[in-house]
Amino acid sequence: MLPLSRPDLLLSDAFLAGRPHAGAERFAVTNPATGALLAEVTDCTPEDAAQAIEAATQAQRDWARQTGKARAAILRRWHDLVIAHADDLATILTAEMGKPLAEAKGEILYGAGYIEFYAEEAKRLYGETLPGHQSDKRLIVLRQPVGVVGAITPWNFPNAMIARKAAPALAAGCAIVVKPAAETPLSSLALALLAQEAGLPDGLLSVLPSTWAASIGQEFCDNPRMRKISFTGSTNVGRILMRQGAAQIKKLSLELGGNAPFIVFDDADLDAAVEGCLLSKFRNAGQTCVCTNRIYVQDAVHDAFVAKLAAAVAALPVGDGFAPGTAIGPLISPAAVEKVRDHVSDATAKGATLVTGGAAHALGGTYFQPTVLSGVTAEMAVAREETFGPLAPVFRFQTVDEVLAAANDTDFGLASYVYTGSLSRSWQVMEGLEYGMVGVNTGLISTELAPFGGIKQSGTGREGGRQGIEDYLELKYCCLSV
Repeated sequence: MLPLSRPDLLLSDAFLAGRPHAGAERFAVTNPATGALLAEVTDCTPEDAAQAIEAATQAQRDWARQTGKARAAILRRWHDLVIAHADDLATILTAEMGKPLAEAKGEILYGAGYIEFYAEEAKRLYGETLPGHQSDKRLIVLRQPVGVVGAITPWNFPNAMIARKAAPALAAGCAIVVKPAAETPLSSLALALLAQEAGLPDGLLSVLPSTWAASIGQEFCDNPRMRKISFTGSTNVGRILMRQGAAQIKKLSLELGGNAPFIVFDDADLDAAVEGCLLSKFRNAGQTCVCTNRIYVQDAVHDAFVAKLAAAVAALPVGDGFAPGTAIGPLISPAAVEKVRDHVSDATAKGATLVTGGAAHALGGTYFQPTVLSGVTAEMAVAREETFGPLAPVFRFQTVDEVLAAANDTDFGLASYVYTGSLSRSWQVMEGLEYGMVGVNTGLISTELAPFGGIKQSGTGREGGRQGIEDYLELKYCCLSV
């Protein structure tokens, strides 16, 4: 058993329309660090999803009629309960996902920030009055909730991705049905329990753990009562959801894959750049959609940067997320380890130099050594594919135009980073990078206060900031003759 102050937060039944749902089948959730069984969880079916959507449809009508202030009060209580139980929630998260406990606690607080922010935004869903086009006409624009929302979330941030979708949806007056990743359903179930304790009416939030990912996604797309889908995950699955949702012109928000460049110019503070690179590249063992995937360093400082980065990476403690001081936990699965190994093998076979790491860790299991490669070129797989692991490949460049062309030479456009001491160069590169987000002299850019999302094949829509609630609202224009 996990050492929880509230053992009841570790749930194994699905949360369907405000009630536990045992279901006919169950699947195992294990700790990736140890392989230990954490829970046998309800394996929800498409029929369960249809039932949750029907309950959400009924509950959403009354919820939409509530005042913004009433919805805000419940969301605020939910936020307060998350903060009060942050240690337990972090323990559950580390156990099912593997990230270091300190990172898990940070994720809990980060997710709670979205609940707090959108509790406040619930009271600010302003409409508009427009000047009439005729003397007897009055024009009004209303902003109303979309309706029932389906959320499909990934395993790498099992708490924050739920909060980032559920909070704006509920604040806008929507209901939401969540299909969490099968690897990490326990965090979402705990969040749902706390939402119910905060006073959220039954039916507004369902959490359906399942190994039937494709079938439940199909139900979300086909069911006419589900008006919107919010998905975070791979670009390939995003394409499938777009195709399946096309028949109903389903409203979609997609936060998909990335291939983030991290650009270091010769006037940058190298120590600060190394620190930012560690944060961006190795947080969650490199398993984040915004983590650095390609590091471009200007020729004059290339060798010095590589030396500093390699020394810092070699010193990163690897181990169980519950062990004190751990910086790098296990990868989520053997397949994730194999992808990192393949990228290292491909790069070294094509001429890259292995500076540090490069192999499975002595701890065994799904642990992999934090790795730095230099002499990386555009022909290598790591230049095109998202590694999603603790591998830092370093490219050399000469000019601004050269590095912008290289950084933009990808189908993806989620996050990007640049380190420079020049204000004018900051603006030049910010404007030249084809990405939805740019960090300048920082490797940590995510916050509930700003719109998170990408362009090109990294998706559509935004989460966070005042813009993040817009995807859960419809505009209605009314023309009154008086």
